[in-house]
Parts: sequence; structure tokens; C-alpha cells
Amino acid sequence: MKRLGWAALLLILVLIAAYAALSRGDNAAGTAPPIAGAATTAEVLARGEYLAKAADCVACHTVQGSGKPFAGGVAFRLPFGTIYSSNITADPDSGIGRWSDDEFVRAVREGVRKDGQQLYPAFPYASYTRLSRSDVLAIKAYLQSLPAMTQQNKANDLAFPFNQRWAVGFWKAAFFKSQRFAADTAKSPQWNSGAYLATALGHCAECHTPRNFGYGLEHGHELAGEELQGWRAYNITSDVAHGIGSWSNAELAGYLKSGHAPGHASAAGPMGEAVAHSLQFMNDEDVASLVAYLRSVPAEAGKRPIEVDFKPAPALASTDAMPGGDSGDAHAQGLQLFEGACASCHQWNGKGQQTPYASLLGSRGVNDVNGINVTQAILQGVNIRVAGNTVFMPAFGYAYSDAEISSLANYVIAHFGGKRGNVTPDDVAKRRNL
Repeated sequence: MKRLGWAALLLILVLIAAYAALSRGDNAAGTAPPIAGAATTAEVLARGEYLAKAADCVACHTVQGSGKPFAGGVAFRLPFGTIYSSNITADPDSGIGRWSDDEFVRAVREGVRKDGQQLYPAFPYASYTRLSRSDVLAIKAYLQSLPAMTQQNKANDLAFPFNQRWAVGFWKAAFFKSQRFAADTAKSPQWNSGAYLATALGHCAECHTPRNFGYGLEHGHELAGEELQGWRAYNITSDVAHGIGSWSNAELAGYLKSGHAPGHASAAGPMGEAVAHSLQFMNDEDVASLVAYLRSVPAEAGKRPIEVDFKPAPALASTDAMPGGDSGDAHAQGLQLFEGACASCHQWNGKGQQTPYASLLGSRGVNDVNGINVTQAILQGVNIRVAGNTVFMPAFGYAYSDAEISSLANYVIAHFGGKRGNVTPDDVAKRRNL
């Protein structure tokens, strides 16, 4: 994610003069999405629940451990300040209990609140704009069927000029287009269903597509990878070396449903949340459609491409219980820390012991010389619930200093990725505060 600077402010000021003349191509008509609306109240609620899970609403609107689902308050720390998600329960005063259908649809698809104020694009209306009205209203019906939670919305903490909501209108003029999903008649129904799930409902681009200096999505580099909230959302284009082009359909589907693909990845951070709260609940047909769509995304190496070493010499020279192949004492501290805290679960050969999620070989995390996700996993740990089982790794941020964590991260990169990591204590300190 690139830091917004004075260039972004200049862009906003320039756009003020032109904004009135700009048209967004609002309410573009298109073929109804492949996911149809429901006929009866029971069907609407069931459909709304499925859609709300597929859209991962709970992850952004529920503070974990609060006991108040969908009541908001989740912090999104961005380069220009902190934005808090809003209460979307049926509470009439602090939630959406008094919102009309039109007001809710306008908020979801146009980014405009009930009171007419602009919503910040941290709420992914740039993707949700493609949703059908029936799907949006099914989500609303489901949300309003749940217990109302009284919780006032937290005020955002943004620096000037980003605390001026009116300026978001000019951001929209530059980077937002109101349009509904239109099926591509040259593509299969399965592809179109996957496209709707990925681009509208699942809003994959919001994390995996690079952003420009004005925080707009770089649509010319769709799903080529980005860094946000201190984690790296990896390249998921069809690129064989840097994306998911070498993954089989079964591996992709398995990862989406379980958060683990043997020899490729185990989900953590925001992706772990997406699997736990959203993707695991999708039916097999929709998962297959999503895989079909991802297969078609043009291959790109992306920014800071990661070369995966599937046969790192140090790990191959190791056994389950003993390290081997580590040269010199450059990583002595990291080795010692790994031995004390990590080896019993991950094993020296990286195959993992108690759970396949602990395997490290072949993952992009341990092959990223910047160690972004490795550092965050060490700092924050992993705790997700998938298919009735808990995937858990303890957090070590409280136990180790910045220097110790950088040493451990660099050792993991060297031993399991066959590369020289460049994680510094300063890097750890910055990521610790995200």
C-alpha cells in the first residue's frame, strides 16, 4: 500500500473544479448475475446469510471477543489514519434498524450513508457496486433478522484533509464507477458465476490488487498482490512462477475451503480470517466457479515477485528432529530461538508435526526475503476455526524483542526458503504497531 502524499491532495483539489461535469455511468444495466434472488421470506433469509458469509461481513464489522456480532468498531489502520467499521445490526439508533431498502442499497453500492455523507473506500463499495439489488436486500434482511446490538459507532482518527468526508466525492470521481455485474456471454456460466463471486461479492481485488498513489485499485494489474494492514496479500493471478498458475484445481479449491494447500500455503492473518469467516462456508459449486475465474486472470509477476525454492538445501539436509545444512553462525540466534519455540511444531525439515498447517516448505511466506507475513505470524500468531477444528499458533510478540524476532524471521527464510532474509529490528517495530 502506497502512502498518500501531497500529490493525492493536489489531485483532490484539481478534481474539485471538474467534479460537477463528471459522470460515473451510474446504474449501468447488465445481465442479472448468475446467483438469483430468493422467492420466500425463509429463502431470502437463508440466501442473505449465505451472501453475508461469502462477502465476509462479520470479519470487518465484529470486534473479536466482544460478543457483539456485526456491531462494528474494528480498526483499519491506514497510512493516513484509522477508520472504524460501523454497526450494521438492526439497532434503530446505532445500527441500520431505521434504514430503508433504498438507503441500504445506496450505502452498499454507492458508498453513501443514510444521512447523505460519503463512506470511506475502506468499505469495499468499489467492488460491492457490482452486486444485484436482490442480493443486497437479502443481506439486509438477514442482518435485520439478527439480535440488535446497541453500540455507538467510533469516530475515525484521520489527519486533515482525509478527515473531510466531502473530499471522498472527488476520490470517487477519479477512481469509482457505479456499475452492476454484467455477464460475459462469451464465457461459460461457471466462469460468470466465479467472476461475480470474486469481483463483487468476495471483493478479492480489495486485498490482492495493487493500489495507486490515490488508494485506487490498479485495475491493469488485477490480483497481482499488495501489502495492507501489515500483511502481504499474495499474487493470485495465473502466473505459474509467482501466482497460482502451478496449483491444481483441487489444491486451489482445498485452500479456499480449508486455508491449506500442501506444499504451497497455510492461511494466516486477513486470509486466515477470510477462510474462517467466509470461504469455508461456500458450497462446492461456488468454489469451483471461483477457481475457474481465478484460472483466467492474466498472469503477472507483480510487485516484488517471490521466487519459491521448493527444495531448500538446509531443510532437505535436516530430519524431523535435527537441523542440518545451516552454514556459519550468521543465524545462530535465530536457530536457537527456532529450536526453543518452533521446532516441536514445524520440525527442522519443515514438514509440520501436529497439523499439516504447520508445514513450511513451498510457502511464499518463508520465501519472501522481506519476511512480511513470517514476521506478522511470529508477532500475532494464528488462531482460526476451520471445519470444526482450531488452527493455532501462539503469538510471540510479547515474549521476544524486535531484534530477536528479526533474527528468527531471517533464520526461517534462510532455512526453509534458501534465501538471505533482510528483516531488520526496525521492520519488526513498524509491523508490531500495525
